[in-house]
Amino acid sequence: MDGTAAAPAAGTVLNALATGTGSAFAIDEYVTAEVSLSPESGVTGTVAGKVEADTRLIERCVELVTDQYGNGEGGTVDTESDVPMASGLKSSSAAANAAVMAALSALDVDGVPREEAARLGVEAAREVGVTVTGAFDDASASMLGGVTVTDNERDELLARETREWDVLVWTPPERAYSAGADVDRCRRVGAVAELVADLALDGDFERAMTVNGLAFCAALGFSPDPLVEALPEAAGASLSGTGPSFVAVGDRDSLAAVQPRWDERPGTTWLTTTQSDGVRLVE
Repeated sequence: MDGTAAAPAAGTVLNALATGTGSAFAIDEYVTAEVSLSPESGVTGTVAGKVEADTRLIERCVELVTDQYGNGEGGTVDTESDVPMASGLKSSSAAANAAVMAALSALDVDGVPREEAARLGVEAAREVGVTVTGAFDDASASMLGGVTVTDNERDELLARETREWDVLVWTPPERAYSAGADVDRCRRVGAVAELVADLALDGDFERAMTVNGLAFCAALGFSPDPLVEALPEAAGASLSGTGPSFVAVGDRDSLAAVQPRWDERPGTTWLTTTQSDGVRLVE
């Protein structure tokens, strides 16, 4: 009773902390989960290379799947990530999605709608306290691929489209945990977030993410300098999640002009692409 799944990370179009409406897009970097089930009760998890990592989220994801679709089986869930943790690139949502889909595969359960599978991961994230909003925007983008717009208060998918962007990512050395974000300050930019939501629902994701980035840099205390450095070459740029990573989208030649500016900053800068397929099972 084994299953393995790989879930993509994601970048932010609209941070949901201000109004509950969020938007994110999947990128071609992955968290992989391997689940082995047995009749014994209890689930234990590991994160490759992180001996002291908090494994409650991935363990709870497997428990929810086996409670709902199995017979309460226990076992192990082991994850490996190409995505830096606590960097704003949705590593928690990707880990939850990978764990859920790997557990479903281990049970040999087919036909669970992808949105429902994402909601299991969101439920687990809320239960263990790693998210403020539930992050259905991040979870849906990772699970389904493409760009999604969601109502995170009702875990409702409002829109999904695909975009073939190249993506530039800068991740500084520090880390920021979304559960520790100043929600009150984020709510102060609610009027701007409503404008961003309108742009996103109209499909103008590039302008939406740039406005989002400027607003949430101010709300969360990040310098907007990386955004200014990315414009006008990038089609859009934003603080991703609650930081500290920044993402820029556009064509590769344009982003190649931005990369040397971000390379001068401490941390890592890398080019990737959007991902439109969502979670993939690994044979």
